[in-house]
Amino acid sequence: MGRQSTEAIVTQLAEEIMADYPELELVDVNYAKEGATWVLRVFIDKEAGVDLEDCEKVSRRLSASLDEVDPIPGSYSLEVSSPGLERPLTKDAHFQRFAGKLVSVRTYAPFQGSKQWKGRLMGLVDGAITVEVDGEVIKIPRDQVAKANLAIEF
Repeated sequence: MGRQSTEAIVTQLAEEIMADYPELELVDVNYAKEGATWVLRVFIDKEAGVDLEDCEKVSRRLSASLDEVDPIPGSYSLEVSSPGLERPLTKDAHFQRFAGKLVSVRTYAPFQGSKQWKGRLMGLVDGAITVEVDGEVIKIPRDQVAKANLAIEF
């Protein structure tokens, strides 16, 4: 089974669990090899920020679901945590929720001469992530975005 299909299955299982915790949001699922070990990372969040108890309850239930469905051959480590200060923006709603924040956006291919953009998020308008960069408004088509995340402001 490929990494992407594993992530899709885990995302579905996690979404089913999250339905029981409406205050929590599934932010992202990442399955990657680090050295000799495979790591399954599940990032959750809530308005006031997640705590250890939130991570534990999701981890326990997800671990049980993964044991039952067994979508991952071999051994791996499961980590359930907060997305952190530089949280990924993975859903359309994130681009509205975090409007006004500093973001970093990377595209699959050069867009208007660059693959990396850093600026103030204005939102998602007509399928484009709108970012103000040095006083200029850039509208990056959503389907060209490889990765977007909040950036730390100093």
